[in-house]
Amino acid sequence: MMRRVVSILAMLALVLPIHAEERDWLRDGLDIPEVQVLAHRPMRDIGVEQTKIDSAMLHQNISLSMADILSFNSSIFVKNSGRATLSTVSFRGTSSAHTQVLWNGLRINSPMLGMTDFSMIPSFLVDNATLLHGSSSVSESGGGLGGAVRLSTEPTAQEGFGLHFVQGVGSFCTFDDFLRLTYGKGRWHSSTRVVFSASRNDYRYRNYDKKENIYDDNHNIISQYHPIERNRNAAFRDTHLLQELYYKTKGGDRLSLNAWYTNSRRELPLLTTDYGSSSNYENYQRENSFRGVVGYDHIRTNWRIGAKAGYIFSWLAYDYSYNHTSATASRSRINTIYGSVAGNYSFEEQRLLLSGDITLHENFVRSEDGAVGYNAHRAELSAVVSARWRPIERIGIAATLREEMFGKEWSLPIPMVALEATLSKRGNLMLRGSASRNHRAPSLNDLYFRPGGNPNLRSEQGWSYDAGLSSELGRNDIYRIKMSASWFESWIDDWILWLPTNKGFFSPRNVKSVHSYGIEAQASLWVRLSKDWRLDLNGSVAWTPSVNVGEAISFGDNSIGKQLPYIPRFSSSITGRLSFRSWSLLYKWCHYSERFTMSSNDISLTGKLPPYFMNNLELEKQFSFSWADLSLKGIINNLFNEEYISVLSHPMPGINFELFIGIRPKW
Repeated sequence: MMRRVVSILAMLALVLPIHAEERDWLRDGLDIPEVQVLAHRPMRDIGVEQTKIDSAMLHQNISLSMADILSFNSSIFVKNSGRATLSTVSFRGTSSAHTQVLWNGLRINSPMLGMTDFSMIPSFLVDNATLLHGSSSVSESGGGLGGAVRLSTEPTAQEGFGLHFVQGVGSFCTFDDFLRLTYGKGRWHSSTRVVFSASRNDYRYRNYDKKENIYDDNHNIISQYHPIERNRNAAFRDTHLLQELYYKTKGGDRLSLNAWYTNSRRELPLLTTDYGSSSNYENYQRENSFRGVVGYDHIRTNWRIGAKAGYIFSWLAYDYSYNHTSATASRSRINTIYGSVAGNYSFEEQRLLLSGDITLHENFVRSEDGAVGYNAHRAELSAVVSARWRPIERIGIAATLREEMFGKEWSLPIPMVALEATLSKRGNLMLRGSASRNHRAPSLNDLYFRPGGNPNLRSEQGWSYDAGLSSELGRNDIYRIKMSASWFESWIDDWILWLPTNKGFFSPRNVKSVHSYGIEAQASLWVRLSKDWRLDLNGSVAWTPSVNVGEAISFGDNSIGKQLPYIPRFSSSITGRLSFRSWSLLYKWCHYSERFTMSSNDISLTGKLPPYFMNNLELEKQFSFSWADLSLKGIINNLFNEEYISVLSHPMPGINFELFIGIRPKW
């Protein structure tokens, strides 16, 4: 490997002086003889099934949240009701609480709700995003019965000052501002990012839940139609500030600081079934949150040890009033203290990697609505050890064991074993399989919410299995193809579900056993069509039946053997980018099959949500001047003006437009 790198550098040294005065390298590029570069799969990736979101896709449309990014770049289901509304993800037919989310190692799932709102995570604040499917999440965190999402930031390599500013304007009086300031000198690097988004969000839609009558001159009804209405009381204003500091010592150790502040005020739009005047309602939520992580990494040739400490504070408010009479004024405060120590050691001769991690989260939650509420805290301790071994070049074996404690209760051990084998070096054809046990403790709302919390709930638990094939082939600087397909199956017992009681409120119970299974497939193609033309294609598809196989909880329970509500059986996405010099055309498409809104799959009451296809188109032009680089981008969302809904009674916007202008000064 090192000899080939030296050969490339030598060729550059020979070619550059000869032609430097004859050609414009920036314009025409540099012709280098083809060199085949081979690399071994990293030991830490043995047995891991993951989907990495390309960094270009993360920042292609920086007005998007991570919810939108995942919709068009993965096969997992994203449930949302429009921009700046609650957006959750579903891995492999599980619920949103079964997806663990980590930001720079810090778990950001709400200890109160158990889930993460992806609409609150701007893609502009993320540099790396990785989806860990099924058993692969055990090495990162417990509780990911469906999987985990790992998000992180990283320092820039740029020396001196850097600035990147983007101004966006869009339909429905939407304004987006993005600013990043960077500074690097020697061992120090700093980055400051600011995101501000605001919109009236008052798009028009056809309300299929209402009908207007047409009368003749004698006041007889002669026809009916569905009225055109506006999305009422749906304005939002979000502000994010992310500060990062990095320092590298003379010995190679690294220190880091990441601090993320969010301030949000969002109105909750009226439903399609609301008939009152919008001026009579006040329905909005506010959030102030802070997430901070301090890290230290001591890195040597064969071993590494790191420590992190973090803190999360969230203040959440929900207010609802009608005719100036307050019905709900909920306030919640969440404090989380986090600490982690991790290390690994590599035995190069034995091709063995050992690693361990111990993590502590101490959660304090105070939730109240008038005189009703609760005040609780819970310590969550998690320890994991793993070994990854490559006995011969073509075979890799991984074993992980995790143990967790919630409060004073220890979980059963959480094991994971995985095996991968390279069947053919031609095309890098690899077979992979894994099995794991996992569990998820009830959230604090499940246990203590008043009224309705159930302190006797058991943890959800289950077994997961998957197996798959992957292949990668290509020719340097001409084309590259990646393909993978996986079969998975999981059995989850003691599924927690909130059900109505005879006292007039809902309460959670361990009522379901769920069998989730299916197939996931992904493919990507990169090809250089000519000297100036390049094509990138990425696609994914999933078939995910998720069926309740438990026992009926009442005489009229018709949910047994039925698909879980709001889980599509089929989902798919495609992105395609065509680049020509400084021009770029991006097309994005995603599809979700029908979703049932009731556990019985009964469509007589609320019906079902029809399948839909979403199409977006983006065109960007880059300009380079001596004093700055500029970019101009136009975006068409919902290209074919499709009428669709993702959540019952929450219509989505039709065709809409965005325009972005960006600048990067050259100091």
